[in-house]
Parts: sequence; C-alpha cells; structure tokens
Amino acid sequence: MTPGTEIPEVAGVLSREQVLQTAKSIAAVQQADGGVPWPEGHVDAWNHVECLMALTVAGLTEEARRGYDWLVRHQRPDGSWPMKILDGRAAQPAGESNHAAYIAVGVWHELLVTGDEAFARTMWPAVRRALDFVVDLQTPRGEIVWQRGPDGAAAPYALLTGCSSIHQGLRCGVRLAERLGDPQPEWELAADRLGHVVAAHPEAFADKSRFSMDWYYPVLGGAVRGPDAHARVAGDWERFYVPGLGIRCVSDQPWVTGAESCELVLALDAMGDRDRALRVYTDMQHLRHEDGSYWTGWQFVNRRHFPNEQSAYTAAAVILAADALSGATPAAALFRSVTTPAPTGSPHCGCHPELTPS
Repeated sequence: MTPGTEIPEVAGVLSREQVLQTAKSIAAVQQADGGVPWPEGHVDAWNHVECLMALTVAGLTEEARRGYDWLVRHQRPDGSWPMKILDGRAAQPAGESNHAAYIAVGVWHELLVTGDEAFARTMWPAVRRALDFVVDLQTPRGEIVWQRGPDGAAAPYALLTGCSSIHQGLRCGVRLAERLGDPQPEWELAADRLGHVVAAHPEAFADKSRFSMDWYYPVLGGAVRGPDAHARVAGDWERFYVPGLGIRCVSDQPWVTGAESCELVLALDAMGDRDRALRVYTDMQHLRHEDGSYWTGWQFVNRRHFPNEQSAYTAAAVILAADALSGATPAAALFRSVTTPAPTGSPHCGCHPELTPS
C-alpha cells in the first residue's frame, strides 16, 4: 500500500475498511500477468484501466502498476488494444476507440494520486500511441467512430457513450502532455470538436437511447455541463432511476446495475448535485457481497442477481464514486474537472453556415 494514502469513506454508507476490502476483491481476481478480467475471463482495456484506478485510490499501487505493465505489453503498434484479450491472446481483434482513449484517464489519475511523474513518463509513449490512434478515427464533423477492424477499416458509425468517454480521455491526455512538457495541440482541437458534437449533434451517433449510459455519459465525460447537464439528467430521471435500488441498465428491463449506478453518482457529483449522488450511491449498496465485492446487477421482478456474478469493474466504480463523494485523494475531482472550455463546431457540423464548405 502506498504510504500516506487516505482511503475514501462515505459517512454512513461505506467505511474506509469496507472500501479497502472492495479494492482487495479486485486484486483477488487480477491475473498473474496483471490483467483484471471480466467474470467471463477476458480482459478489455477500458474496464481494466477503471479497475487500476480503483486500486490506486485504495493504495494498492503495486497491483495497479502490474496492470499498467499489462497495458504496455498488450498494446499494438497502432496504439490500440484488441477488444477482448483471453489468455494473453486477442479473442476479438478489432480495436475500440474508447478503449484506447481510457489509458490517458488512468495515467493522469495515477499521477494525481501518487505524484510519481517518473512513472507517468514511462507510460507516456503508450498514451501517445493510443490517443493518436483515437484521433485518427475522427470524422470531419467531429465524432470519433467506435472501432477499427482487423482489416484496418474504420467502423461506419460512432457511439455517444464511447465518444463521451473519449472526450474525457483526450482532455486528460492534453493535461498529461502539458505536465510532461510534450504538448499535443491536435488532441485539444479534437477534444473541442468532439465535445461540441456530443453536446449538440445527437444525429451523429447510432441510437442507443434505451441504454442509461447514453443518458448520463455526456455529463460524466465533461462535454455537457451547467444547465444543459441538469436538463439532460432531469429529462430521463424517472425512466432510469428506481428508488431504493439504483438505475436501470436499459430502460425497458427491470434490471438495475451497480456500475451504471455509480457512474451516475460520478456524473451527478460532477454537476454539483450531491444530494442525489449520495442517494443513488446509498441505494445501490444492496449489491454489496459479504466479501466486499459487488454483484453486477439485480433483476427486481424475478428478485435475482443477474448475471449471477460479482464483477471487478462494478467494484471499481464503487471505489471511484466513494473517492469523488469523500474528496479523499488528489484525484477525487477527476470527473468534475474535465469540461469543454467552449463549444467548438467544425465547418462540417452545420452550426456555422458561413464556414460550411460549398
């Protein structure tokens, strides 16, 4: 454990001891090569990074560093990771843009918590390759398509949740670049354009509106803030929020999930709605297992855990939300601090007719 680490606690909800127990439940499933898998056994870079961030918050730095080493070893020359890695090999070889972008969030978070700039410098080449891969998938309008296939072909569409997360990744990458003395202005421009499309152009994305992530992720990723964020959350609150249980994963199913609930907590905290953030965080604690891990979800008509599993990524979201609510670490404001300075359209988005190419 990192000396002097202050482990989060949320008064009346989770103690420091319980948060540490939850972090240890993540470490317990970490593979010998450093990967943190889904319950099914595969590893994807996004959820893996989220778990490393949670380990860092709880002071389990050695385990987190093994996970970052896993990222370096499995990154491909183009900067991406296979969508799914099983037993050290690509089970699904396509490279997702949001998976690649999240390494920047993780490394910036790790630097904020530990202050270890030397480690950030060792990770910098991997971050640069990853974000260059991401920016190369940006369309003229500004959205970033969701993957590049093994044949090198870019996907024909973009995803709102993924692009919202990428927006945060680019913002963190820009800050990391400035801290390390290697500015990347093209990433900042890409983030500006992407943030504008996320906030103002729903037509740019495939329709996944039945998923709660498409509801709150534009707020979580920092592209939508202020009155627009409050209006967005209010607009679908009753469609997704289930009092006493958390939030639905999808609007048309009686199924609440812990990871989505805690991500909503982070989004609510980022927009200053602490009361509802605490309410949702308290609600979802029914998913806590006696060993400190968390069930993935609860089907509240059948009254059964579904799937019948505890997931490391759910435990990670619980820890990151605890940090945001408690302000325990120097990275507690990570999700609050990522915002779009000003809406920046492109000549191709249609918002500025005088700039639109003829």
